Amino acid sequence: MSLTRRFALAALSATLLPAPAALAQPDPLPSWNQGLGKHTLLAFIARVTREGGPDYVPPAERIAVFDNDGTLWAEQPSYFQFQFALDRTKALAPQNPAWQDRPAFRAIVAGDAKALSALSHKDVQEILAISHAGMTTEAFARTVAEWLATARHPRFGQPYDQLVYQPQLELLAHLRASGFKTFIVSGGGVEFIRVFAEKAYGVPPEQVVGSSVVVKLQMATDGKAELVKQAQVEFVDDGPGKPVGINRFIGRRPIIAFGNSDGDHQMLQWTAAGSGPRLMAILHHTDAIREWAYDRTSQIGRLDKALDEANDRGWTVIDMRRDWKWVFPFQRQVP
Repeated sequence: MSLTRRFALAALSATLLPAPAALAQPDPLPSWNQGLGKHTLLAFIARVTREGGPDYVPPAERIAVFDNDGTLWAEQPSYFQFQFALDRTKALAPQNPAWQDRPAFRAIVAGDAKALSALSHKDVQEILAISHAGMTTEAFARTVAEWLATARHPRFGQPYDQLVYQPQLELLAHLRASGFKTFIVSGGGVEFIRVFAEKAYGVPPEQVVGSSVVVKLQMATDGKAELVKQAQVEFVDDGPGKPVGINRFIGRRPIIAFGNSDGDHQMLQWTAAGSGPRLMAILHHTDAIREWAYDRTSQIGRLDKALDEANDRGWTVIDMRRDWKWVFPFQRQVP
């Protein structure tokens, strides 16, 4: 074989075969199947973190926001915080006979599933506010922690904080290893999520944005200052409230936004409206075997208009059944 041919074959081999160092690199997303979704996420992160590249984004501007319910953990058959509020309301009902005057509270105490399924968004907000009112923020956090330690999901029999998505935990970790700040931006209660977010997701409480009730400073009988939750909704971080919440509490437009429902639509739109590289992602629940399959007609986590826009504008749609090897940590197959 001629020397020229040897050089040509060597050059071809170098282009086709990765270097030994590249082969040794661990997969940052081992719970994701190989496919367009995983490739798009990894390629975007690599592109915006490559120094000297045309799409390089400085670390200070690497902001990634994630919805919580249905995006980082499950949300069926009802939002987990709503289940907490139901359990809390039942426990407190004997001490609050006046609640019987409210149809929503009567439905909870009676266990009327049909009436509960028909509750409006306003009814749900009222239940959350009133059932949590009068507690100090510290007492509320303890109550949430106790509930998470004892309550079990009706389908899986697992603690609710075990219904987190293993593939998303890997994505959050990879983003942080790549210099991103990861934020939760949820329609759920901010103080509820802050109880478990750091342990469950590695997201510290100051990087959680959510709905809130009015909180007032009061002096306890021992003279210590304390914050007490009131029966009044202050801010709803859902739908158009999400971009407002991001602007108010984060102060930077994210370059990555990840949601799963029409409640995240405006957050995705606002992220897309920024300049420079952007990634908008939607988790599509398509796995009725390992989780649930739902979208356009679901009362919980409805995905309709946002899915249409994602398809029209080329946003990244993650198909749970196709793109994830497994869903929850307790389903994970360890080699």
